[in-house]
Amino acid sequence: MDFKQIQELIKMVNKSNLSELSIEEKDFKITIKQKDDVIHQAVVAAAPVVHAAPAAAPVQAAAAEKKAVAEDTSKYITIKSPMIGTFYRKPSPDKPVFAEVGDEVTPGKVVCIIEAMKLFNEIESEVKGRIVKVLAEDQTPVEYDQPLFLVDPS
Repeated sequence: MDFKQIQELIKMVNKSNLSELSIEEKDFKITIKQKDDVIHQAVVAAAPVVHAAPAAAPVQAAAAEKKAVAEDTSKYITIKSPMIGTFYRKPSPDKPVFAEVGDEVTPGKVVCIIEAMKLFNEIESEVKGRIVKVLAEDQTPVEYDQPLFLVDPS
């Protein structure tokens, strides 16, 4: 089984309602598992707060600020990781980064490398625009479909 076939299997499992897929051949075995989207909530009774009014204003301001940041990013396109692996911004330690904040990207331009199973895969942009933010740290593990870059298409 080659790398492209594995990628296709990951995409199919991701789009389906399967939680796990295992394939075993003569000298090859692969298991693909979906992340659990179960959210566990714990309700804890809080003691009454005497000075709740002054604390409420900063909490509301922080919530409003987070909401404003979330709204601002809605106009951007996200370049996501097509696989699980290690994210690299440079082709080698002594070379410059592929894409920096403010750089123009076009479809087909390499924006990073993801190392998976000792293979270095060049990740190309599928959109045209300007990079606004790098969301992943260099030389860190990334998950399938994890946002890597925000691109302003305008």
